[in-house]
Order: sequence, then C-alpha cells, then structure tokens
Amino acid sequence: MITVRSFTGSIDEKYIIELAKLRIAVFRDFPYLYDGSMEYERAYLKTYSDSADSIIAIAFDGDQIIGASTGIPMECETENVQKPWLDAHADVSTLFYYGESILLNAYRGKGIGVQFFEHRENWVKALNRFQLITFCGVIRPENHPFKPHDYNPLDDFWRKRGFEKTKNLVCRMHWKDINEETESEKMLHFWVKNME
Repeated sequence: MITVRSFTGSIDEKYIIELAKLRIAVFRDFPYLYDGSMEYERAYLKTYSDSADSIIAIAFDGDQIIGASTGIPMECETENVQKPWLDAHADVSTLFYYGESILLNAYRGKGIGVQFFEHRENWVKALNRFQLITFCGVIRPENHPFKPHDYNPLDDFWRKRGFEKTKNLVCRMHWKDINEETESEKMLHFWVKNME
C-alpha cells in the first residue's frame, strides 16, 4: 500500500540518509544528470534538518521509501539560492522554497507527485507567513545529447499546481554531471506561486 506522510521541523537522521540515497539515484537521470556522493548529500540536507519550519513529505510502499519531497523557508536556504531574490530586492522572509521532489521511476504517474505538492502547500498555509512559494528547475539545451527521445518536461504539471515560470530569476548551482570529471556550474530557473 502506497502512503504519503509529512514530517515537519528537524528531520530525523534515518530519513536524511534515505533521502540522500534517493537523490543520488533519481537525479542521475536527465535533466539533472547528477553524479552524487553521500558526503555531499549529507552536508546539503543538513540545511533541512537544521530548520524548525522545514518539511519532508515521504512516500512509502509498505515500509519501503519510494520518494520524498522537501521544503524550507527561503531565509534558511543557502546563499546561492537566496541570491537572485536578494538581487531583485525581494524580502526572502516572505518566501518558502520547495527543494526537491524525487520518486522512483516505477511509481510515477500514480498521483504521488500531486500529493507531494499538497502536503507541502498545506504546511506553508499552516505556517501562515509566506507570500510566495518558489522552486527552481535545471535549464538544459533542447539538443542535449543525453536527453531521452521520450522526455516530457514537467512544465505543464507545475502550471496545474498553480506555478508560473519567472521571467529572469535564475540561480546557479555546481555539481558533477555523470559525464564530467569535475563539477561545473548549472543554471536553474525559478517558478513561483502567489499565496495571497
């Protein structure tokens, strides 16, 4: 039986480890092509475990974790994620940031992704102090050599959840693609949903 449960506040270490493993597995696929390591993941996810207002929605098939989705106040996020908003003179204390939604391929198309968005938005509403929800998606060229022929971007799915792509808000992150020797800079475009 598939269930989705939310955990808020400081995230339990056992879930951090599972989320790290899932991120490495799922983000290896296009468009992220991420060649991850547990060491990096543990450091990255510490941001979420350190925030009292973070959320992780976890999908279970029985006792097995098959997917997860995170969120955190933007003011608790890393400097590179905050920077485009600060440069645009936004008040980051009014923004809530959705980290990742990751789901094993066999479980996609079953409505779990919709539940991830619902769980996180309900948490944002409960906190009752945020004007915008935002997240970012990696930018890849249309002719990228690793792009699968049947690749279907999530833009329509995100729009159905009430999000719109910003015109020029882009952040920069560094990671090593599966075909790279070292890390390189990646550009990610922000999407937003107005909560007012």
